[in-house]
Amino acid sequence: MTMSERFDGKVVLITGGAGVIAGATAQAFAGLGATVVLVGRNADKLAEAAARIDAHGGKVDWVTADVTDSDQVAAMIAEVVRRHGGLHVAFNSAGIFGTSAPVADLDEETWRAVLDVNLTGVFLTMKHEIAHMRRNGGGVIVNMASNIGAHGRRPGLAAYAASKAAVSVLTQTAARDHIADGIRINAVSPGASDTPMSYRPGEGQADRDARIRAAVPAGRVSDPAEVAATVVWLASEAASFVVGHDLVVDGGATA
Repeated sequence: MTMSERFDGKVVLITGGAGVIAGATAQAFAGLGATVVLVGRNADKLAEAAARIDAHGGKVDWVTADVTDSDQVAAMIAEVVRRHGGLHVAFNSAGIFGTSAPVADLDEETWRAVLDVNLTGVFLTMKHEIAHMRRNGGGVIVNMASNIGAHGRRPGLAAYAASKAAVSVLTQTAARDHIADGIRINAVSPGASDTPMSYRPGEGQADRDARIRAAVPAGRVSDPAEVAATVVWLASEAASFVVGHDLVVDGGATA
């Protein structure tokens, strides 16, 4: 990126902060001068993730919060602003896969848990991020959707697909609602990336890679850094006229 597309002086919040794609994205933003704040429920995992970024010289902090709890999200935003003076970019990446099962066999607890984290969590984080941003000159939000959802379906993943399709539509609606407030909102929809979620139960790397080669035109999973680069671009001035877009990064799997 050019110097004009760096993030010096910007505060970037990343939910699901202990995740692999979140970590790659945090490292990318930190490498471009941002102060990155990781958010999640597990303090130990957040501290470990922050230490990895700190080891590369990045400016990083972390705050615990449950994204399904509105009061905790509001308190988290307030704490980020108290510590760092503002909030300019948010990547809402917290999400869970849930247990795979056909719709008739899907238990209601799994359905509620997946929708609570993947959809309600995005709604609540956006709600409170937007409230701060529109009082303070605007900002940028990128939501984590998925190529499973609005773009493609997989057997046994009804809850996950429904939640992520809803995130795509929620993103587009929020983008229309708030671009006049100076807040630019988009989504990224990764396919299989080199994370634990890319493995089926009991599957090793060789088996996973063979399965992906047969299913994905690009013949491989993505490197998390490739997804991170997409998020960073969507947050940058280079994407200043990109509003309400859901950018698929899946090696052609849903092309």
